[in-house]
Amino acid sequence: MPFLQGLYYEDHGQGDAVLLLPGWAGSITDLDRLRGELAAGFRVIAVDLPGCGRSQPQPRSYTADFYVDDARTFLALLDHLGIGSAHLVGFSDGGETALLMAALAPGRALSVVTWGVAGQVVAPAGGFGPLERLLDEPTPLLLPLAAYLAEAYGPENARAMAKSWAGALRTIVESGGDISRSQAAGISCPALLVAGADDPYCPAQVVRELAEAIPRGRFVEMPAVGHDVHHQAPGVFLPLVLDWLEDH
Repeated sequence: MPFLQGLYYEDHGQGDAVLLLPGWAGSITDLDRLRGELAAGFRVIAVDLPGCGRSQPQPRSYTADFYVDDARTFLALLDHLGIGSAHLVGFSDGGETALLMAALAPGRALSVVTWGVAGQVVAPAGGFGPLERLLDEPTPLLLPLAAYLAEAYGPENARAMAKSWAGALRTIVESGGDISRSQAAGISCPALLVAGADDPYCPAQVVRELAEAIPRGRFVEMPAVGHDVHHQAPGVFLPLVLDWLEDH
């Protein structure tokens, strides 16, 4: 099981490199189906986000700069593996980090594919309190996430993890909410941004505007699905991603 300074990753396949990043609190196993499809024609480096899955530290203390920190961490991983450029494919926080990598180091990104990503933190309707109290007072919508976190990380670690992450998101919103949106015009590689029409966290219209701000951006909206498009519409999503990467 390879680790680099606490970062857990798996490296499979041959061909152009694809860096595959799951969402917050998830792990690379969440993307196993996509990873299996990609490994037939690409070299796939699947990585757990810092503080998530099998990556350390746990519990992680999140700061308002954690997206930038993670982008630099993954660029360093590509350096460590001797990879000059790669396709950057990510879901939710992993996708936000992928876009930021493309903005910070344009020459390193062959293309970007994201879903559940808006380039900015959009404050939830009820604010960040429900996320900060996720383990102790989960709302009906967040009950499955709370149960998953407690099982995957243990209640105490999960409680600290959720509170710190939500606090960092709150601080980002108070500073304007920007992650990569202000740098979209500088993302020079082709970028495919997929949005679920019913995504409560990344509204499709916000994702569309981000794609339009990227010079070579393309926006695809999927009807009747929410945030985790890869689980809710795999029959449409997987061929879309594979065709995109093969074309670029």
